[in-house]
Amino acid sequence: MYRIGQGVDFHELVIGHPFFLGGIKIDHLKGAIGHSDADVLLHALCDSLLGALSLGDIGKHFPNTSPAYKNIDSKILLTKTFVLVQQAGYRIVNMDSTICLEAPKIMDYIPRMKDAIAGILNTAINNISIKATTTEKLGFIGREEGVMAYCTVLLQKEKQ
Repeated sequence: MYRIGQGVDFHELVIGHPFFLGGIKIDHLKGAIGHSDADVLLHALCDSLLGALSLGDIGKHFPNTSPAYKNIDSKILLTKTFVLVQQAGYRIVNMDSTICLEAPKIMDYIPRMKDAIAGILNTAINNISIKATTTEKLGFIGREEGVMAYCTVLLQKEKQ
């Protein structure tokens, strides 16, 4: 049996804040702000995994009102989410994602992101797809006020 899930996340970008994306720190003059480390890609991935199993969303499992998740590394959130996937008896078939941001250009960072995510999800790197696009200077992303990520995952029930 297969299950598919999709997720999306947005965060504001501010000058002087660290920028975490896809489980790694990226050098940039702006970074995303949020209750956790504000890693939009990992948050969208968590939502896609939770959605595939009808388990709600990231806010249900890791509320931004809880001090336990203040400034938490989103790789920990992804690890906890993947435990739920494993407990339900599923494995990752593949993940496809798109990050929307005007700057910085992230192509050189994608291999490290894929490695970090594949390690957490216990899957091959070639099962992880990360793409990036700009909004051609349109909207809040184009004005470099924020960052957004979309993610879709396909899960397969493990053989008993």
